[in-house]
Amino acid sequence: MNLELILFLILTLVAAFSSVMVITRKNPILSAVYLILNFFALAGIYLLLNAQFLSVVQVIVYAGAIMILFLFVIMLINTENEASILADKKPIKVFAIFIAVLVFAQIAYLIFYSNPAELSNGTIENLIKAGQIESIGRELYTTYILPFLIAGYLLLVATIGAIILAKKKFE
Repeated sequence: MNLELILFLILTLVAAFSSVMVITRKNPILSAVYLILNFFALAGIYLLLNAQFLSVVQVIVYAGAIMILFLFVIMLINTENEASILADKKPIKVFAIFIAVLVFAQIAYLIFYSNPAELSNGTIENLIKAGQIESIGRELYTTYILPFLIAGYLLLVATIGAIILAKKKFE
């Protein structure tokens, strides 16, 4: 076994363990900490796949900005009443378990019965180059400029809406 395979196995075990810990912890702060650990493990997997840009974005955007936002929301929400919300609603629990089993069955089907796509782009060097920041930036600002601008405007509108809603609550 080479070092790359060993690192991949370690990172996947850390990601699987931390994802299970996220959904089984009763304390939401601990769940958020395990989610941050999961994000770092995924960033390491992205590095092993030669997707440096995705790895950096995973750490900066998700483990940094998004998780800080999650922690602020968790701290602002009263989580003491969370257990009593679903205590008397057994049909919701049964439906959630059904959906979880359905999603698990779909993922298992994809893993065991689907055929992986052939490498259609050419050589390994071309695939490695596709994950670099320079090629992603070139494609983003040339081929996909319109969707990029639309996503930026949607984020701007969402930010303005959140500020307006928050201002109404404070007044």
